[in-house]
Amino acid sequence: MILIFSLIVLIFSVMIHEVSHGAVAYKLGDDTAKVMGRLNLNPLKHIDPVGSVLLPLTLILVRSPILFGWAKPVPYNPYNLRDPKKGAALIGAAGPLSNFFVAAVFGLLGRFIPLDQATKLFITQSAPLANAEAIGSPMEALYFAFMMIIFINILLGVFNLVPIPPLDGSKVLFAILPSSYYKVQQFLEQYGMIILLFFIFFGFGLIIPIIYNLYSFIA
Repeated sequence: MILIFSLIVLIFSVMIHEVSHGAVAYKLGDDTAKVMGRLNLNPLKHIDPVGSVLLPLTLILVRSPILFGWAKPVPYNPYNLRDPKKGAALIGAAGPLSNFFVAAVFGLLGRFIPLDQATKLFITQSAPLANAEAIGSPMEALYFAFMMIIFINILLGVFNLVPIPPLDGSKVLFAILPSSYYKVQQFLEQYGMIILLFFIFFGFGLIIPIIYNLYSFIA
């Protein structure tokens, strides 16, 4: 049940992430996502068979310390934006910020679940490890679910802010880089996927402390 729940949370979290991109693009003058019917939370519109189901399910089953995935990217046309460079940064930042917002909401709701602090602390520490032994009552199961939602959304938010294409952090980076650094942008765009894979396998540990500290703060 925890594995299935984790997968469902991941799917809906990446959907909210992508819809947020499209919603900000629409606010900035581009209606591409709206015309294509992507500004809704219908899973069938967003699920990528590999990134939304197969990959995360495999990571969960092998008990990987890394859990990530993606939905079908919500398209936007930069030429429809009033300020393409600034707009791209705002659209890029919208996805991770939506994940942090979801985490904050469930962190706040968790405060009102009637459990003693020692029990909450134990469940909070157990949730990222998907430790079912932490669950002993319906209220504890609800609190555990909230903690899993918080952790998964923080993981998605932090990971996507890494400034490597095609992650959202690269959009923010390119918006603040001076135009004289165009060669850096070209290099990152050309070799982004290779650099990203290298980061996932060898550099992911750099952001784990950030993920856990944010999780501890919000949860």
